[in-house]
Amino acid sequence: MKLYFVRHGKTQWNLEGRFQGAGGDSELLTESYQQMVQVGRFLRHTRFQHAYSSPIRRARITAQHVVKELHQHVPLTLMSRLEEFHLGQLEGMAFDDVKQQFPAELDAFRNHPDQYDTSRIGGETFQEVIDRMTPGIQTIVAANPQPTANVLIVSHGAALNAEINALLGTPLPDLRKRGGIRNTSVTVLETTDGGQHFELRDWNDTSFLTAAASPTDTI
Repeated sequence: MKLYFVRHGKTQWNLEGRFQGAGGDSELLTESYQQMVQVGRFLRHTRFQHAYSSPIRRARITAQHVVKELHQHVPLTLMSRLEEFHLGQLEGMAFDDVKQQFPAELDAFRNHPDQYDTSRIGGETFQEVIDRMTPGIQTIVAANPQPTANVLIVSHGAALNAEINALLGTPLPDLRKRGGIRNTSVTVLETTDGGQHFELRDWNDTSFLTAAASPTDTI
């Protein structure tokens, strides 16, 4: 069974360098819609049994557009466990402002997930996000028991980075060491034992995107 993880299209807050979690949802950029089409065309030759998405608008719209471009009859289910980090006071703040006001939290969020302490700012820790998302992934795997099933999962950059690495058995301090995930990228995991173990088949694939990457594309 293969899980195809897609990060949502780029938004205005992504472009502006702002924290955008479960409590924020800025508009998708015009060019993001073309990139959604490119994702769908790239995945069109893969037969999907089901698609799942975070209910947050930027992810939901991305999922709807990608599924449309698959040219398949793929049911889409919204799942709250796939939401982005709840970010507390960081929600909507510019990265530069966070660096001034909460430098320790910013450094931990970016570089030391095991040290990310939300006691001052509120929101979820990395472990809390993983503990929320993993049962969702287990539910998805159980609901698609065919040995060769393919499922599409549309979610958010920071949450996907944490959860995918956790599924691969990456220790909490090392969750960020594999690198970031670009908007409308595809990462593929495979399981052959019903979700007990996962193998990485593709990480942050953007080979199908025609637009060059920019620093604000990846988290």
